[in-house]
Amino acid sequence: MTTLAYTIADSATMLRRVLRHTARNPAVVIMSFVLPLVMLLLFNYAFGGAVNSEDMSYIDFVVPGVLMMGVVYSVQATALAVNADVSEGIVDRFRTMSIARSAVLVGHVVGSTLRTLAGLALVIVVALAIGFRPTANPLRWVAAIALVSLLLFALAWLGTAFGLASKTSTGAGGLSAIVSLFPFLSGAFVPTDTMPGWLRVFAANQPLTQVISALRGLLNGGPVADHAWLAVAWCAGIAIAGYFWARSLFGRRAAQ
Repeated sequence: MTTLAYTIADSATMLRRVLRHTARNPAVVIMSFVLPLVMLLLFNYAFGGAVNSEDMSYIDFVVPGVLMMGVVYSVQATALAVNADVSEGIVDRFRTMSIARSAVLVGHVVGSTLRTLAGLALVIVVALAIGFRPTANPLRWVAAIALVSLLLFALAWLGTAFGLASKTSTGAGGLSAIVSLFPFLSGAFVPTDTMPGWLRVFAANQPLTQVISALRGLLNGGPVADHAWLAVAWCAGIAIAGYFWARSLFGRRAAQ
C-alpha cells in the first residue's frame, strides 16, 4: 500500500472510533440533534409572529439560521472531544502505534462533519413538517448541502485547534462559546436592516450571514451569486487557518 492509502485507512479507523464515541455520549447527541430542534421550535413558535421576515414566511426565513446554530454547536463538541483525547493521553498512545499522525485529527474533523449533517437533516425533516416550504430544485439542494458541508468541515478544523490549544475542557468550551455567539450577531433570526447601524455593518458582512443569505437564496429561490462566492471564500479561509493552526499545535505536542 502507498503512504496515501495507509493514511486513508488509518483515518477511516479513527473516524469509526469517533462515531462510536458519539453514540455513547449523550451530551454530544443532545448538542448535535436535540438543541437545533429546540431552537427551531423556539424561534418559529415563540418569535415568529413578532418578526418581520421581509417577503417570506418566518419559518422559511429562520430555517437557514437554525441550521447555522447546529453548525456552531458542532465546534464545541469537536473541541471537547479533541481536548479529552489530549488530556487523557490517548493521543500519546496513538503516537506509539504505527498509524498516520494526521489520522487522529482527520477522524475528528470528518466525524464532526458527518454527525452534524445527520442532525441538520433531522432539522430539515421537522421543519418541513411544521410548514417549511422550500422552492429549491435538486441542483440547488445539492449546492445547499455542499455549502453547509464546507462550513462544517471548516469549523471542525477550528474546533480541533481549540481543543488542542486548551489545557482543560473548560478552556476548550470557552473558546467554542465565542463562535456560538456569531449566529445571534448575524442575519440568522432577524433581517440585518433592523439592527442599529454599528451592529448592522458587522452583522451584514460576517461569515455566517453570507452563508445564511446564500442558503436562503438556494432554498427559497432568491439571489445567490454574491453571497455564495463570499460564503465559499470565508469557508475556505477558515478551513485553511484552522487546519494549519491545528497541525502546528499537534506538531508541538508531538515534539514535547
